[in-house]
Amino acid sequence: MIRKDDSDKFAGINANVQKCGIFSDKELQFFNNLLQYKEVPKKTFLLHQGEICRFEAYVVKGCVRVYFIDAQGAELTLYFAVEDWWVSDIASFQEHKPSTLFIETLEDSELLLLTLETKELLLKEIPLFERVFRLMVQRNLANLQERLFQTVTTSAVEKYLNFLERYPNIPNRVAQHYIASYLGFTPEFLSKVRRRLYK
Repeated sequence: MIRKDDSDKFAGINANVQKCGIFSDKELQFFNNLLQYKEVPKKTFLLHQGEICRFEAYVVKGCVRVYFIDAQGAELTLYFAVEDWWVSDIASFQEHKPSTLFIETLEDSELLLLTLETKELLLKEIPLFERVFRLMVQRNLANLQERLFQTVTTSAVEKYLNFLERYPNIPNRVAQHYIASYLGFTPEFLSKVRRRLYK
């Protein structure tokens, strides 16, 4: 159960879901009571490749990286989840199949988690949350399509500028090689791009 003195931890997630629907205070309280609050130190794996993802997590504070390892053994970052973002492996979570992803905290983080069981209870009791999660999936798909389009149509400098627009604070928060792995660059090439941009 959520104590009144913890209510500030849930202000962000309540505002997040209310972008997709109008909920009463009673409905938000029911939602909040289903959430598991978790403090996670940096460099903690929330999910390893081959495991089944058992959570959908909202980031209250911190930075989380989602990545996979390709056939050559290189790490490729799919996305970063920072404050007011959700993080999970949706396919593994919904279909109970082993994940192809790693999910790791890059900073000390505070998360609010739903399990499959608590999510199903939420959807049963408050059907409007179906719309919330459907819109989230649609937005994520649109973002993925945009990223794929940019990958094949934009220059290296444009890719980096698009990254800065999407993640304006990330360069000050994570190591450069993580950013390079997101962009598909080597760290050395990313350094050249940054020098070219800032001249």
